[in-house]
Amino acid sequence: MAGFVVVEGIDGCGKSSVARMVVERLGRRAVLTQEPTNSWLGKAVRRGEKVRTSPYTDALLFMADRAQHTEEIAALVSKGMLVVSDRYYHSTVAYQAAYLKDVFDGDAFKWLLDANLRISMKPDLTVLLKIPPELGLSRIRRRSRLSRFEKLGFLAQVHRNYLKLARQDRDIVVLDGTRPLEEVVDRVLSLIRQRNL
Repeated sequence: MAGFVVVEGIDGCGKSSVARMVVERLGRRAVLTQEPTNSWLGKAVRRGEKVRTSPYTDALLFMADRAQHTEEIAALVSKGMLVVSDRYYHSTVAYQAAYLKDVFDGDAFKWLLDANLRISMKPDLTVLLKIPPELGLSRIRRRSRLSRFEKLGFLAQVHRNYLKLARQDRDIVVLDGTRPLEEVVDRVLSLIRQRNL
């Protein structure tokens, strides 16, 4: 069955590994995507890591990449594929609301959520892998270079934003990301089966 599944969470939660393993277990009917994408827009988002940009520019680049990505997802789903995305609009809302917090005149979370819902598809299933920010940071410390987002105070705010999203959207399923990887993958596959995807 065709459908659209998103795996979300803070850096170090295991979402990339879970998304990849879910697609491997589902076989040829599943396609793995990610954000930022590998398009020129996604490359512009990644370039923003290396140059100093306005938080507004950052948020809008992520949204431009998502608008294009959404068209690609819709095309794959229309061909009968099950698309599993490593991040989607939830990441922009959680991360960019934290990034814009000190410069935005108003409620950055609400503004970003509204803007992203207008350009995004509704996932059939969104899984949020919940882990303590301290654990996420300890897991990613092995990386050769940390991004500007990978600081404890910032990740703690992002974590709170993700939980706020989950409270507002009952279709977001929160799973314990501290559980063994295979156990988390099995749970995601079970949720996919429950939704006949």
